[in-house]
Amino acid sequence: MTEKNILKRLLAWLSGLSFRTGVAVAAICALCYILSFAQMLLPISVAAKGTLWVVFYGLAKASQYTAIAILGKAGIARLRKSFRKAA
Repeated sequence: MTEKNILKRLLAWLSGLSFRTGVAVAAICALCYILSFAQMLLPISVAAKGTLWVVFYGLAKASQYTAIAILGKAGIARLRKSFRKAA
């Protein structure tokens, strides 16, 4: 299998997951973003802070793109609509 075929199969599998799964992955994304910057307040070395930032920021980006692939255009519109109703 080529890389394109593998990517297409992965995207097809992700888009088949439920809306709730996409929202959960998006929540994990938000948590990772918060952790990537909140760890700067810890009394640890600069090297450890940099390493933690790279790890958590990378996890946030990976989960962000995964959530977008799961939700799709319609799911993101649905999520925005629910936030507008809440506000």
